[in-house]
Amino acid sequence: MFTAINQLLEQHSQLILLIASASLIMLVLCIATLPFLVAAIPDDYFSEKKRPKNPANLPWPVVITVRLIKNIVGLVLVLAGIAMLVFPGQGVLTLLMGLILLDYPGKFQLERKVISYPAVLATINWMRRKRGKQEFRLQD
Repeated sequence: MFTAINQLLEQHSQLILLIASASLIMLVLCIATLPFLVAAIPDDYFSEKKRPKNPANLPWPVVITVRLIKNIVGLVLVLAGIAMLVFPGQGVLTLLMGLILLDYPGKFQLERKVISYPAVLATINWMRRKRGKQEFRLQD
């Protein structure tokens, strides 16, 4: 049995190296971009019951283009995260980053519930303070 596994690993060593390299790159990108993404969110984002539609008042072609690109990247990350659950890699982190980027029904309520946990809120606010941003204001 071990001989068969060794042969399989030898035959696909370049593919395994490619997958491991992609996984490492995804890990570094996720960890590096998370503080910037958290800092980019307005501090009153979670104070409303519904998600703000267009807080920056951008023209609709820009909004549609950004949302399209964001959802494509999110979908790629979700698919890569699912693949990494089976293959080597940090599938859960990649999957979560993809779900954060995607737009889907109930996402804002889920985000509000997750951020309402004291440990999550403290960590997120710590990241925001490190970037010189105000802490999130949650609705009581």
